[in-house]
Amino acid sequence: MIRLNLPEQFFTNRLTVQRLRYEDAEEIFYAYASKPEATRFVSWPTHKSLDDTNAYLRHALAAWRSGKEYAYSIRLIESARLIGSVGLINEDGKIQFGYIFSPTQWGNGYATEVCKSMMSLLIHQHGVYRIQTFVDVENVASEKVLLKSGLIEEARLVKWFKFVNQDDLAKDCIHFRLPFEHFRG
Repeated sequence: MIRLNLPEQFFTNRLTVQRLRYEDAEEIFYAYASKPEATRFVSWPTHKSLDDTNAYLRHALAAWRSGKEYAYSIRLIESARLIGSVGLINEDGKIQFGYIFSPTQWGNGYATEVCKSMMSLLIHQHGVYRIQTFVDVENVASEKVLLKSGLIEEARLVKWFKFVNQDDLAKDCIHFRLPFEHFRG
């Protein structure tokens, strides 16, 4: 298996992005994990209690150690307040990624800032040959973020994914990938 050599912490102009910790549980729960408007387009159920968030953190920390998944909190540099998270799944060099933010932070450009930084880190990882993600066609904001971050639309897929927070209905999705040829030459 290809293990990534990712930093436990990195910075953008306005954000600190650091490996998730158990101490993040309460902030994660209240910032976004318990908010249906924030979790509408993610693959995991909205958290009903801190127990759900703690269970997720146990999984995330074990997955990091195994080299299969890497999950980061996203904090404002100026206040250290947790406002979101970004994570990726490593399938032996094929990377699937996603992010989530507190609804109070939408529209500030943070998602684009984090995605661009994460793409820069990933394209230089030994063994990474593909970086991809997908969005519900109704998630226009994330579609714009991905395009601004250098990804390209690869396919539109009919009834491709069931989002647990949308009554498990099969939804049409847009699949994106990072075109390495523009970055690696």
